Amino acid sequence: MISFLLCLAVLIVGYFVYGKIVDNTFGPDDRETPAVRINDGVDYVVMPQWKLFLVQLLNIAGLGPIFGAMQGALWGPVVFLWITFGTIFAGGVHDYFSGMMSERNDGASIAEITGKYLGPVMQNIMRVFSVVLLIMVGTVFAVGPAGLIVELCNQSGASGVLTSLLFWLIIILAYYFIATFISIDAVIGKIYPIFGICLIIMAIGVIFGIFTNSAYTIPEIWEHFGSMHPSGTPIWSFMFITVACGAISGFHSTQSPLMARCMKSEKQGHFVFYGAMVCEGIIALIWAAAGCSLYEVVGGKNTGLAAALAMGQSKAIYDVCSKTMGGVGIALAMIGVVVCPITSGDTAFRSARLTLADWLKIDQDSYANRLKLCIPVLGVGAFLGIGNALGFINYTVIWRYFSWTNQTLAMIVLWAASMYLFKEKKNYWITAVPATFMSAVSSTYFVLAPECLGGLLNSKTAEGATIYNTAVAYPIGIIFAAAMLALFIHATKKTAANKAA
Repeated sequence: MISFLLCLAVLIVGYFVYGKIVDNTFGPDDRETPAVRINDGVDYVVMPQWKLFLVQLLNIAGLGPIFGAMQGALWGPVVFLWITFGTIFAGGVHDYFSGMMSERNDGASIAEITGKYLGPVMQNIMRVFSVVLLIMVGTVFAVGPAGLIVELCNQSGASGVLTSLLFWLIIILAYYFIATFISIDAVIGKIYPIFGICLIIMAIGVIFGIFTNSAYTIPEIWEHFGSMHPSGTPIWSFMFITVACGAISGFHSTQSPLMARCMKSEKQGHFVFYGAMVCEGIIALIWAAAGCSLYEVVGGKNTGLAAALAMGQSKAIYDVCSKTMGGVGIALAMIGVVVCPITSGDTAFRSARLTLADWLKIDQDSYANRLKLCIPVLGVGAFLGIGNALGFINYTVIWRYFSWTNQTLAMIVLWAASMYLFKEKKNYWITAVPATFMSAVSSTYFVLAPECLGGLLNSKTAEGATIYNTAVAYPIGIIFAAAMLALFIHATKKTAANKAA
C-alpha cells in the first residue's frame, strides 16, 4: 500500500511541478484562440475550463486506464512505476503539446501538425495512421460497452433482444453517428461533465473498497520488483504497450485538437491537457492496484488475475466492481465503465471526420459536407463491429493492432513536438527524451509481438509456451531509437544551416 500511496503522491506533485515546467517551456500567451477567431458553432465552440477538462478526460479515457491497467497488473506492482513516471514525463507532455500545437495552428488535426514539422511524407503516413487508429478505437469502444451491457442484462436475468450483442452494438453506433455529425456542444458538451464526475467517483469507490477490506492488500514494488506475468511475457516492451492510455497514448493526440478548438485562452492548456492526463494516470493506478490486490497469486505469478481477464474485459471489470463495492456502488461503477468507452468512441469517429476534412480540404460548416465523411467513417466502423458481433472478426486482434499503432503514433507526435520546440528555439529535450524512449518501445514490440514479426522470430517450448527472441529484439529496439535520435539531431543541424545560409 505504501508503494501505491507514494506513486499517487508523485503523480499529484508531478502535475504542479513538472507540468508547470512543460507549460513554461511552451509559453502560452494572450493571443486570440481558434475558438474565438473561427467559431463556427459546430467544431469551434468556446466552452468553460471545467467543462473542457471533463470532456478531455472522457475523450482520452475509454477502457484504456481501466482494462489496460488491469492487464498491466499481470506483471505485478512494477506497473505502478510505468503509470506514474510514464504519465508525468511522457503522457502528460505528449497530450499537452499535441493540444497546444493544434491551438497554435487553428485547431488543426494531429496529422496536419505533424506534416508541418516533419514534412509531407510523414504527414501522409500520419493521415493514414490517424484515420485507421481512430476507426479501430471507435470500433473497440463500441464492441466493449455493448458486451458489458449484455453482461449486465444477463446478470439481471433479462432475456431476448436485451442480451443480444448485435442489438446494443447498433444502438451505440447510431448514437456515434449523431455525436459525430452535430455540434460538439449539443451532446458532448452537455452530457460529458456528468459522466466525467461519474468516472471519477467510480475510481474513488474502487480504491475505497480496497482500503476498507482487510482481505485485500496492495503489494509493494520492492517486494515484487520482477515480473509476475503467468505467461512469462517480458516486461519490456509488452507492459509499456499494454498499459497504453494509463501512461501515454497516441490516441490522445487525435483527441486534443477537439478541445484546442474550444479553448478561450491558451493558459487553460496546463489544466485541460496535462491535468486530464494526470487524472487518467491516477485512474489507471487505482485499477492496476485492484488487479494486483484482489486476485490470488500462485508461485509468485498473478494466475488469479489472468483467469479473471480471460473471462473477457466486461466480466473482469464487473468482477472488480463487485468485489470492491457491491450494491449501489456497483451500479454507479458499471454506469461509469459503460459510459467511459462510449464517450471515447464517439469522439474517435468525430476526430476521424475532422482528420479527413483537413486532409481533403472539405469545410465542415454544412450538413452535406459532414454527411460525406460521417457515412463512410461510421460505415467502416459498423462493418468491423458487426463483424465481431457475428464472429467474423476477432475483437482481440483489433485490440492488439490498436495497441501497437497507438504507441507508434505517440512516438511520432513527440518527434513532431521536438521539431516544433527546436524551431521555436526552446528546450526540445523535454519531448525528445520521451520520443527516443517510445521509439525503443514501439520497435521492440514490433519485433517481439506475435501479431507482428514475433510470429516469425519467436519459438515455442514443448509445452507450447512462447520463447521470446529478446536477443534480437532488444538490440534492434536500441539501434532504432538511437537512429531516430540521430536523424532528429541531423534534421535540426540541417535546418539551422539552411537558416544561416
